[in-house]
Amino acid sequence: MKWILIILAVPAVLFVVALTHYTLPGRDIVRLVGTDVKRMDVGQSSWFWASPDAGTNQTWTRDVRFINAVWPDGSPRVYRNEDTNWNWPPYFKFDSGNITAEAQALAQQKDQWVAVTHYGWRIELFSIFPNVVKIKRLKGPDTLLIPWFNILFFCVLGFVLTMIYLMVKRFKERNIDPVLEDIDEMTDNISDNMSEHADAARDKVVAARSGFQAFMKRWFGEAKK
Repeated sequence: MKWILIILAVPAVLFVVALTHYTLPGRDIVRLVGTDVKRMDVGQSSWFWASPDAGTNQTWTRDVRFINAVWPDGSPRVYRNEDTNWNWPPYFKFDSGNITAEAQALAQQKDQWVAVTHYGWRIELFSIFPNVVKIKRLKGPDTLLIPWFNILFFCVLGFVLTMIYLMVKRFKERNIDPVLEDIDEMTDNISDNMSEHADAARDKVVAARSGFQAFMKRWFGEAKK
């Protein structure tokens, strides 16, 4: 039973970790180099794409805004820029057009480094891109970014899980453990009663056999050796 629970728990934990890693915001220090609009068919990987912008045609093939950037070492970094609307994840983003305009202005400033807040993954094989949430100017590529939101999220999550664990533990101690103890006591009593009945039955068998042997001796005498 223990191994079955472990086998079932491992995929569940991996799913929760992956979902959390995908959904929580991340921040990249990059330099913007331009923007682009591409017509994309997102039907095969729609889970990794936001819904179409508010007020647009709800189709799987649509124009998607992209923001191009480079890391401090010069390697490329590409983001998509889509509204999340009221859907998951709950960033309530409706200003993708404004972010594109901001990115175009920042791309003209060659030495301007920015912090791009985003969620999602970049998987080139499946044409999956992280989605930009916010762009913030920085003084340079060495700026220290502290993920305060993620720290607060995990602190709150840890507190909630601890409270749930304590509640379940107290419920078990107050309601389940006494029942299990009663069942164990009942089982022990049944075992003791069965042992007593077995001993009584054995004594009756011994007495009956002794009586039968005495009867045989009385009528037929001792068996000759």
